[in-house]
Amino acid sequence: MPRIAGIDVPDKKKIFFALQYIHGIGPKFAGDILTKAGVDANLRANEVEEQALAQINAVIDAEYLVEGALRRQVSQNIQRLKDIKSYRGDRHRKGLPVRGQRTQSNARTRKGKKKTVAGKKGVKAK
Repeated sequence: MPRIAGIDVPDKKKIFFALQYIHGIGPKFAGDILTKAGVDANLRANEVEEQALAQINAVIDAEYLVEGALRRQVSQNIQRLKDIKSYRGDRHRKGLPVRGQRTQSNARTRKGKKKTVAGKKGVKAK
């Protein structure tokens, strides 16, 4: 398996798709990186020469924030929002949707599994 930016990428896939296994690189950045490095996007990852891999690594290191550094930056941004007690930070803290999505129905991905509230239905006071 070729190592690009410290990550093992699949060697049977085309280099264009293999690059997208790196956190922070999507289709647009993968195409840009290959263009700047002068590598054919249709080559398989295991067919790319060592010199070309070195060029790809150099382009990624010089111009893109990927993997650990990107994850760290995102978590610092979220922590900053929490520290300044912004609305978005409060939503992150409570584990609710941050970008204005509805929560009365749906939002199960952020809210987690349903928590049934006992005694809400059918209990009558006498």
